[in-house]
Amino acid sequence: MNEIVGVASLGASGGAGPVPGGAGSHWLLRVAMATASPPPPPWRARCRSRCRSRSAMGSGGSSGRGARMAAAEGPDGVEQRLEVRGRQVPAELWAQQGLRKLYLSDAGLREVPDELAELQHLRTLALDGNELMEVPEAVCDLPHLAHLYLGRNGLQGLPPSFAQLQSLRCLWIEGNFLAHFPRALLQLSELRSLQLGDNRLCRLPAALPRMAGLRGLWLYGNRFQEFPPVLLRMDHIRVLDLDRNRIASFPDLSGLASLRLLSYDHNPVRQPPCVGDEVQLVGDGAQEYMEARQERLQSLQRQEEEEEEGTEAAPVSPEDGPEDGEGEIAALTGSPEET
Repeated sequence: MNEIVGVASLGASGGAGPVPGGAGSHWLLRVAMATASPPPPPWRARCRSRCRSRSAMGSGGSSGRGARMAAAEGPDGVEQRLEVRGRQVPAELWAQQGLRKLYLSDAGLREVPDELAELQHLRTLALDGNELMEVPEAVCDLPHLAHLYLGRNGLQGLPPSFAQLQSLRCLWIEGNFLAHFPRALLQLSELRSLQLGDNRLCRLPAALPRMAGLRGLWLYGNRFQEFPPVLLRMDHIRVLDLDRNRIASFPDLSGLASLRLLSYDHNPVRQPPCVGDEVQLVGDGAQEYMEARQERLQSLQRQEEEEEEGTEAAPVSPEDGPEDGEGEIAALTGSPEET
């Protein structure tokens, strides 16, 4: 996978897997912003099409009637598709302990069997779009899990045992009911991509910089009334999405040297935030701001080139140079101010 997607580089370890659905506005932009989100595989698009068709005919929907599709992939990379009937995952699935990827999205699940913990080699697990009210304990017993999708469920928090997922690199938990930042996440120092959009957050913990590996943070559609000051200490953050909050003003963000993309759209701000010259902006007035910045940078570049050409064209006469040995001494001793 190319490490650079759009303008944000989260690294190849940022994740791989299907795109969970319903992640809010600017969806195409968010796909470009996260290496954790390549396009969904063809089987998944067909699966959703069938589910919609059944729902339209009255044979599917939240009642759990009819079959829904799931998929799994083993160490050989061969994909297998499964039917999920009556909210029950086929029992034969749990016997395949070598599975690497398991996609149970939009399957109408209200619980996940404890047998999930037997899939000790699992690296990707998609449980988004179900009816889970809490994270299944078995999920926290998967030591190699790197990419986890829990969006669009009924979650109000994460259990303390979630901190056991030390291999986790990508977590999507958008579209739930989180009113507080889950404390267990603070112990996941290697997590790179964290999707918390469309929840009920209004503040972030002061200990957030403990998550030193974090490169992409999605907080759109929450309840922030002011810019979380702790974000000014997130020196390694590259992608920051604060779209659809209630933030009326932004501080100077030019000190965030790693920042490459900032979305501030649909906030009651009057002008774009002040950011570094490398940052792409998404929001009201962003296009004009970036065009003016580009013109300024091009003007500075032309000025520097003209000055360099002028310096090269001007010959230096012997009278203008230093006396013998004077330049060498100055180079060795430094200027008076330096000494």
